[in-house]
Amino acid sequence: MIPTDRSSLPRAAGALASLAEQQPEINKLLQLTVPEQHARGYIHTLREICQQPRTWLGTCDLMLRSGEVIERSLSGAKSLVLTGSGSSDYAGSCARQELQNHLGVSVEAVAGGAILTNGLRALPPARPGLVVSLSRSGQSPESLAAIAKLLEAEPGLRHLVITCNAEGTLAAKYSAHPHVSVIVLDPSTNDRSLVMTSSFTNLVLAARFLGYRCDPGEYRRLCETLAGIVDRLLATSVGVIAEMARRKFSRVIFLSDSARIGAGRECVLKMLEMTAGRISPMHETFLGLRHGPMSFISPDTLVVAFLSSEPRRRAYEADLLREIDRKQLGLAKLVVGEKVPKEVLRDVDAIVECQGLSQAEDADACIVDVVAGQLLAFFRCMHEGLLPDSPSENGIISRVVGSFAIHDSSEGHRGA
Repeated sequence: MIPTDRSSLPRAAGALASLAEQQPEINKLLQLTVPEQHARGYIHTLREICQQPRTWLGTCDLMLRSGEVIERSLSGAKSLVLTGSGSSDYAGSCARQELQNHLGVSVEAVAGGAILTNGLRALPPARPGLVVSLSRSGQSPESLAAIAKLLEAEPGLRHLVITCNAEGTLAAKYSAHPHVSVIVLDPSTNDRSLVMTSSFTNLVLAARFLGYRCDPGEYRRLCETLAGIVDRLLATSVGVIAEMARRKFSRVIFLSDSARIGAGRECVLKMLEMTAGRISPMHETFLGLRHGPMSFISPDTLVVAFLSSEPRRRAYEADLLREIDRKQLGLAKLVVGEKVPKEVLRDVDAIVECQGLSQAEDADACIVDVVAGQLLAFFRCMHEGLLPDSPSENGIISRVVGSFAIHDSSEGHRGA
C-alpha cells in the first residue's frame, strides 16, 4: 500500500481564508462562528468543495510515487474496467475515454451493481484484464462484494483499488492480497459530508494517471492546469453560481458532450442529494436533447451547459443553445466554459468563465464541470433551508450505503 505524504498538501484553511477575501458569498458563510457553521450544516461541505485544487496537487504527487504499482498492474493488460458505486461509478465514467485513448486497449466503466448481477459477463472478454475499483469509503456493499466475487470467479484477474479511506475494508482486507494492489489517497480527500465532492474529483484524477504512467511530466501539467482553472473559477464565479442557485426553478438540466457524461450524471446526483429531491435534475448530451428530452425544459427549468473548447463540438452546442432561445425554453441558462460567445446568451443567462479550459482535453474538463455543479447544488441546498453536510431528510440516504443481502449466482428464484 502506497503511503501518503501529507507534507505535499498545502493547508486548506489558509486557502479558504484567501478565497473569502475575494468572494463575498464565501466570506459571509465564514463570518459565522464554528459552532454556528456546524448548526447550519455546511462546515464540511464548503471546505471540501473549496479545497479541491490543492488536494489535486497532493494526489498528483502520490500517484507519481505509485508508478511501479501502476506499471505492474497494467503490464500486458488487454482490457481495463473502472468500477465503483454511485459517485465512484461516475468517476470511472469521467476517466474512461481518455484512458482508452492513452492506453490503446478497451476501457469500460462498469458499476459495482452490474458486476454483482451479471458477474464476469459484465467485463470485456480480453485478457489479461485489470479491474480498478474506485471508492471513497472502501465500505460500499456493492464494491466489497464485486471484488470478492470476481476474485472467486477468476482468481487470475488483476485488481487495483484506489480509495480515500485507509481504514476501509477495501484497503484493510486486500492490501496484502497477491492479485490486488491498493493506493490510498490523502485523508483530506475522505469527505466527511454526506455527498462526495473532493473525493470524487481526486478519484478521477488518480485514475487518469494510469494513462500517464510513461509521461509523469505531462500528468503533472494536467493536474496543475486543472487546479489553476478551478482556483480561478472559485475566485471569480462563486457569486454568479450562488445567484443562479437562488432563482425560481424546480428543474435543472445539465448538457454536455458525450465524453463528459460522467460529469453530467454526477451533477444530477449532487442536485438530487443536496436538495433532498426537491429539485428534479436531468442530464443529456447537446445532440441528444432534440430526440425527445427537450420536452423536459419547462418554463421553470434551469439549463446548465458545459461548453466544449473544441471548435466543431462547440458549433453543434451553440446551435442547440440558440434553438433553445428561439423556442423560448427554460427559465435561464448557466453556461460553463472559456470565451463563451455572447450570441448564445439571453439577458437572463449567466456565464461561469473557465480561463485556460482549452488547455485541457474536453474529457478532462469533467472535473471542472463537476465543481460548478457542486457549487450550484450547495447554494441551492442552503436556499432550500437544508443542511449541506447532511441534506437527506429523515435519513433516507446516508454517507455509506447500508448493508443488504448479497445473493449467490447459485440461488434459485424465489416466489412471492
